[in-house]
Amino acid sequence: MTTLPRVAVANRGEAAMRILRTFASLGIETVALHSEADRAAMFVESADHRREIGPAAASDSYLDLDRIIDAARDAGANALHPGWGFLSESPELASRVEAEGWTYIGPTADQATQLGDKTRARALAQAVAVPCAPCIVGPDPADSQQSDWLDAARQLGAPLLIKATHGGGGKGMRIVRQLDQLEEAIAAARRESMAAFGDDSVFIEKLIEPARHIEVQVVGDGRGEVAVIGDRECTLQRRHQKLIEESPAPSLSKSLRSEIHDAAGRLARQLSYRGAGTVEFLLDGEDFYFLEMNTRLQVEHPVTEQVHGIDLVELQWRVAIGEGLPTDLDGAIPDGHAIEVRVNAEDPGAGFLPSVGVIRHCLWPQMQGIRIDSGVRQGDRVTHHYDPMLAKIIAHGSDRQQATRRLVEAIDATLISGVRTSLPLCRELLLSDEFEPGVAHTTSVEQNWSQWQAPQLGEDWLQVLRIAARQLLGRGQQEHDSVVGCWQRLPGRVWP
Repeated sequence: MTTLPRVAVANRGEAAMRILRTFASLGIETVALHSEADRAAMFVESADHRREIGPAAASDSYLDLDRIIDAARDAGANALHPGWGFLSESPELASRVEAEGWTYIGPTADQATQLGDKTRARALAQAVAVPCAPCIVGPDPADSQQSDWLDAARQLGAPLLIKATHGGGGKGMRIVRQLDQLEEAIAAARRESMAAFGDDSVFIEKLIEPARHIEVQVVGDGRGEVAVIGDRECTLQRRHQKLIEESPAPSLSKSLRSEIHDAAGRLARQLSYRGAGTVEFLLDGEDFYFLEMNTRLQVEHPVTEQVHGIDLVELQWRVAIGEGLPTDLDGAIPDGHAIEVRVNAEDPGAGFLPSVGVIRHCLWPQMQGIRIDSGVRQGDRVTHHYDPMLAKIIAHGSDRQQATRRLVEAIDATLISGVRTSLPLCRELLLSDEFEPGVAHTTSVEQNWSQWQAPQLGEDWLQVLRIAARQLLGRGQQEHDSVVGCWQRLPGRVWP
């Protein structure tokens, strides 16, 4: 860049905090683009500059292209990072940023367009011999050939998976186990897809189950060079929303791992892919099938960073400004094992209903091998306007056993009150049979944990916790350590 860079971050919460941290370490000025509801948020205070982009509703702020571009221009930005979620996979955002003459820290608009359409992405994968599940692409909703499409779907046989052609995050998806439910499920998937993505096109795949969810991290320089940087397992999830992620994926044979990595690399190289991307697969025994390629950084990228000793946001930046990839990055051997849990403001014991309110206490552990990526602090208000993810706790160890032990200890030393979180469930999952290598499948949580309830602490213990929480306010590290030590000796230590 011919002028000093100033990067606008078109995201919020822990995603924005994660991105700001890297640019601060590089000495690059940043701009926080924020809604009215986020005026006092930690990420806004952490940026060098800030611009408000609209009301609390995401549709009027974080999803409004005009407001984002106008605010970034007004702040003197000449680069933009989209984070993950919101507009991070929007071809229009990439086009608008490049039309301003700025640096877009992500793939090209054409790459985002091709891979954002799941049917086109499948065709690209098949062109380079990446295995795909049997599929039938549906006609336009107004097309008169609906009956032929339905007949072809019935020939595939149940179970089937209806998927939105655009978008992700589990929206616009329906499982069909009985063929007489097919038409109703298609209509429901279309409605949800239209509401979420403004497009009601869907397609139908043969459902692969039981299956594991494996993904491969790639980074391309935009000129044909691609580094394949390990793999992750994201099998423990609920309704396509991941709960626990780890790297490397356990219980993969050397040959199978090599095949999956090669497939991901072929797809990225075919496109001369630019930036960080994730190629996702479903694994059925020793057979794997292409799921999609996400044209952004994934929420779970820290586990890859921890075992490979890299900063993926920095790599995104260096690729975006035309620098090449490090020569030792492709095929690098992971160092140890890393596991991540998402800290979501929701109640797993009540059907994962969102939990909103003011965070009264927020204490994160400071422990060996533990990384905290958080977007909240004490006093912040959690609202219904945005994704419920508050933070991520990442543990790194010499092997999977040590990483698991460290992560459980870190959860036990975490205190969040005022809202309920997913941590109690994640703790039990880490200690359960489902967490044994190769045991879990993508519907394990729904099938085996649907009746789960958080452990109830007796009133005596609750009183101890109230006292401990009061003591933490305004206290120093010595008392912090003593309270955490007391906390760790309690039975059922997770805040309910």
